[in-house]
Amino acid sequence: MIKKFIVVIITFAAFFSLTTLAISQIDKKAKDDLYSQIELYSYTLTTIQADYVDDIPPKDLIYGSLKGMLASLDPHSQFLEPDEYKELKTDTQGKFGGLGIEISIKDDLLTVVTPIEDTPAWKAGIKSGDRIVKIENELTKNITLNDAVKKLRGKPGTKVNITVLREDEFKILDFTIEREIITIKDVKNTQLIKDKIGYIRLSEFREDSAKAFREALDSLKQKGADGLILDLRNNPGGLLNVAIQITEEFLPQGELIVSTKGRRASQNTETLSTNTSHIVDWPMVILINEGSASGSEILAGALKDHKRAVILGTQSFGKGSVQSVIPLPDGSGLRLTTSKYFTPSGESIHGKGITPDVVVKFQRPSKEPEDEQAKKIEEIFYNVEQKTPAEKEEEKAESPQPPEKKADKKEAEVTELLLKDNQVQSAISVLEGIKVYKGRFDKAPVEIKAEAAK
Repeated sequence: MIKKFIVVIITFAAFFSLTTLAISQIDKKAKDDLYSQIELYSYTLTTIQADYVDDIPPKDLIYGSLKGMLASLDPHSQFLEPDEYKELKTDTQGKFGGLGIEISIKDDLLTVVTPIEDTPAWKAGIKSGDRIVKIENELTKNITLNDAVKKLRGKPGTKVNITVLREDEFKILDFTIEREIITIKDVKNTQLIKDKIGYIRLSEFREDSAKAFREALDSLKQKGADGLILDLRNNPGGLLNVAIQITEEFLPQGELIVSTKGRRASQNTETLSTNTSHIVDWPMVILINEGSASGSEILAGALKDHKRAVILGTQSFGKGSVQSVIPLPDGSGLRLTTSKYFTPSGESIHGKGITPDVVVKFQRPSKEPEDEQAKKIEEIFYNVEQKTPAEKEEEKAESPQPPEKKADKKEAEVTELLLKDNQVQSAISVLEGIKVYKGRFDKAPVEIKAEAAK
């Protein structure tokens, strides 16, 4: 018993030493409060070691308490055991299979931020806002993000069963999804859709996205575009520096893009545009929805505040916090929320999201069997597989076409479908209105001479 007590005291001393640096930065009153609470922690730890029915190693107790402590702060802070911390430091992208969904904890529930286009989750019909209530028949209540990711990913070709609650439809849905290596094309569907209005779909911010986006802008310019619809619906974010680079395409040097604010002065930053050339000045509409998060909210928020774009759609997700990864002496680590993102006007993104200038709710096309166009829209844009097995076999049997003809056909089909998307329709109307307004006031003023009164 004495031996156990000594082990506990040594363990507690080690834990206490790790807090010394943090404590030194807190004022005296806070220190006193913390010391008294640590005494309570020590007493609880000793009691568990002495009286709990099973003999639990001190390390397990400490790790368990640290996990609970970090999880109580917010959904994005967490304690990482040595193997988890090592995995975080080692880029494992491409070495495991996934479903292609961005997840978060929202309202204490495991929530799909967005399914990434052309991935297994997207094809299966997972939607933004779906609450994942079970993974392999195990309830996800109180699950951490790290544990959820571990359960969802695995070897390519294996399957995972998930159950989701779709609140807006009051449905519980079961999905069996086969994991794949996730490869994503971030910039897609670049084309003119009507009256020289360009359209670009940006699905995520990844390493090469800024370069691909610039190429898309150049392509539209060569085609004579004089307006732009930037579709950020279901864009979960990604690399912050890439989101900033893309935002810079529309803001001149010195304009504030985003700021971060934390408890310490060192955590407060401001990011300004560095663009001194090739600034795109077309009238612009950005489409967002509840699946637009993080980097896409930074982009939309910056252009909204600088009155550089009209934001259209529905309220975005609201993920605007910064996580710092802090190593600990035994090889473990902390992922700790240290600051939050703010738009140029000082509005917090986290927990609030971006409010559109023009609120337009998405209207799902008619599902009537005779409406073939609606079926195509559902299938291509909204993850609903409508084709029958016979129709699929008929498609396979069709004679192959040259690649350029296939591309032209696909672009024409996508254009047709975009023109039937009610949010895109609204964006076109906004841009046409801006063009008319701008055209009138760009003309030289007409001089009106008043006649002398007779």
